[in-house]
Amino acid sequence: MKKLVCLMGCLLVVILAADIGAQVKNPDTFVLADYRTVQTIDPATSYDVAGSMRIWNMYETLIFFDGSSTETYVPLLAAEVPSVANGGISADGKTYTFTIRQGVKFHAGGELTPEDVVYSFKRNMIVDQDGGPMWMLLEALTGSGSTRDGDGKIIDGIFDTIDKSVEVQGDKVILHLPKPYPPLMSILCYTASSVVDKEWAISKGCWDGDIKNAAKYNNPSPGYEPLQKIENGTGPYKLKSWEPAKQFVFERFDDYWGGKPQIRTGIVKYVKEWSTRKLMLQNGDADRVVVDTTYVPEVQAMKGLKTYQVPQLGYTAAMFCRNINPTGNPNIGSGKLDGDGIPSDFFADVNVRKAFLHAFDRQTYKQDVFNGLVVLPSSPNVEGLPYHIDVPVYEFDLKKSAEYMKKAFGGQVWEKGFKMIITHNTGNVMRESAAHMLAENIMSLNPKFRIDVRNVEWKDYIVQIRSFQYPLFLSGWGADYADPHNFVYPFMHSNGYYGGYMALKNDEIDKLVDAGIATADAEKRREIYARLQKIWYQDAIGVPLYQQIVVRAYRDYVKGFVPNAMFTDDNEILKRLSKQ
Repeated sequence: MKKLVCLMGCLLVVILAADIGAQVKNPDTFVLADYRTVQTIDPATSYDVAGSMRIWNMYETLIFFDGSSTETYVPLLAAEVPSVANGGISADGKTYTFTIRQGVKFHAGGELTPEDVVYSFKRNMIVDQDGGPMWMLLEALTGSGSTRDGDGKIIDGIFDTIDKSVEVQGDKVILHLPKPYPPLMSILCYTASSVVDKEWAISKGCWDGDIKNAAKYNNPSPGYEPLQKIENGTGPYKLKSWEPAKQFVFERFDDYWGGKPQIRTGIVKYVKEWSTRKLMLQNGDADRVVVDTTYVPEVQAMKGLKTYQVPQLGYTAAMFCRNINPTGNPNIGSGKLDGDGIPSDFFADVNVRKAFLHAFDRQTYKQDVFNGLVVLPSSPNVEGLPYHIDVPVYEFDLKKSAEYMKKAFGGQVWEKGFKMIITHNTGNVMRESAAHMLAENIMSLNPKFRIDVRNVEWKDYIVQIRSFQYPLFLSGWGADYADPHNFVYPFMHSNGYYGGYMALKNDEIDKLVDAGIATADAEKRREIYARLQKIWYQDAIGVPLYQQIVVRAYRDYVKGFVPNAMFTDDNEILKRLSKQ
């Protein structure tokens, strides 16, 4: 954590370009222009940065991060932050007690009770959608990262374990852990720990509160969760309107327990073209826009802005799927290694993976795309996280890339050639540039190699990743909590978010990841995570792309932003802001 604080201190820069006489447009309205779309606003299933931003403004958790810190907290729906000193955390680290704040109202008029909190924790864990966020709470409170086994069958007794993990005692909520879990407090700040109104949720088709019926509500299909497009939180803002792929509008909740925010209306506009976002910022039609690093020089040259450089606890990579779904899949051509496609197990051959890794020019990418303003990672355990080490990388070398391609599938890849598609999400120039670099460099090796690059809207991109449709996909991860487990589990464990969708199955990795979170011994954890970082390189699991240093550009009349390495450039805590 000291390393993270140092990184923050060194890299956080505030640059103010004064534009005297600039007028504040719509002083009680904040407009953010972004290129990411939202799939769901259900706290139990949302697991992307765009959805998290919406949820954090409408719902609340028991506690939240204290300003820029990733390791200290402030109370929200809890009356105080529990600790060993105040008796809120037991000496053995297995019992957490939260006194629930009184006088808090939900948007629909109900009043918060401890029963709402307990219901929310249980309901969220019961839902446990494939590829969703609930593995964190499940792992902490039940000892299992899923309600289902490797074959997708519900684990015997898991719902009874969930039922016993959280209870009400008077005005208090008690969490019972099977063993100490160091990152729990940080997890409780995440959107998946948000609290909903029990009676309202049940009336909308959510879990009925009877643990015997839990299986009926487990793993809903994406897009069919009851709270996908509706909300009833306790947060400072409520949903006014949502037009997918156009805009999302927040309206201030005037009965908010924490005081009235200065911003009455928050609007997130979907604007995928940088030229349009730039013009909106220049004209004051947007108070902030999402700025990919490629465009930072243009922003720095503009007047009337205030910019912040914020290092992120995040990791983006190009990932290989080792067992592609061939059914109706246009991304793999013929589905065979016949020159017109690739087989489902194309990237199961380590030689293919290493060829792609050697075809990525890291240094050119750093300068041309990021203007040098980026950290080039070597594994998912990025700088700023405990136990980070620098491991080797596959340096750009097309000769070595060709050598590995000649070995792949016993020489058949080189002899027959192949055809495939690389995808990235629409509007993300950093990922688009990496996709084209990989495609062009691989195609330069052999005229029989053909790769198309296509962009897909974010809401559809996630669905296709989860359907194993993409042979190579580019995506990233923002920290849920500041611990290496939050990065090695999703990227490397067979049940992890990306590990699962890469069809990565490695018993040594799974055992190491499980052991890393099961011990509080710092030296044992250091050894475990060092080994995992080396395996990422040795097994050529994916192409490390970037650890972003986000540049946030506001009109200079916007006040109140507080930087935190946990939050991506999509996030905005509206209640902190004012325009003056």
